[in-house]
Amino acid sequence: MTAVLVNEWMNGGTEPFTLELADEMDDKAFYKFCRRNDHLRFERNPDGTILIMPHTGGKTGKRNSEINFELVLWNRQHKKGVVFDSSTAFKLPNFATRSPDAAWISDERWNSLNEDEQERFPPIAPDFVVELMSASDILKKAQEKMHEYIENGVQLAWLIQPSSQTVFIYRIDGTISKVVDFDNKLSGENVLPEFEFSLKLLL
Repeated sequence: MTAVLVNEWMNGGTEPFTLELADEMDDKAFYKFCRRNDHLRFERNPDGTILIMPHTGGKTGKRNSEINFELVLWNRQHKKGVVFDSSTAFKLPNFATRSPDAAWISDERWNSLNEDEQERFPPIAPDFVVELMSASDILKKAQEKMHEYIENGVQLAWLIQPSSQTVFIYRIDGTISKVVDFDNKLSGENVLPEFEFSLKLLL
């Protein structure tokens, strides 16, 4: 059986409940399942548990757009890789399937994938990811996801919490830093050279 966890966002609930599917899903079956249910957003844990993710609200969607626009603009100028939005799912080395709110992969690594791998859920950890928390997200769970990204090869990851105007920055070397106050700018460091993001755009 494949377990499906559905987050209960109605009435303020945050604890998931479980549904059972008849059969286990391999990668191709999971891809087809997601395509057949493209009105929903899915992620998958390393053990095969499928998570049905809530759609974003207006404020979060607006903020996501600001991040992706700035990242695309930088990438067009520097032509170093490929930018992905929150609808893209990546299969990580630990077999989890995740959909960060924004992601970037260098041309060299992206072009190492064959056409079928690029078309489906790319079996690769992005070089850079952003996760933007909504008001109902739980910080501890979001931080666990960021550690997972780094453990699977992501070089730089931003966890942005607008409600507290706080950003947690995770790096492949294991260091974590914290930025407080959206008057600041974030740097792409050596992963995204010369990329800066003004947090004021998220206010």
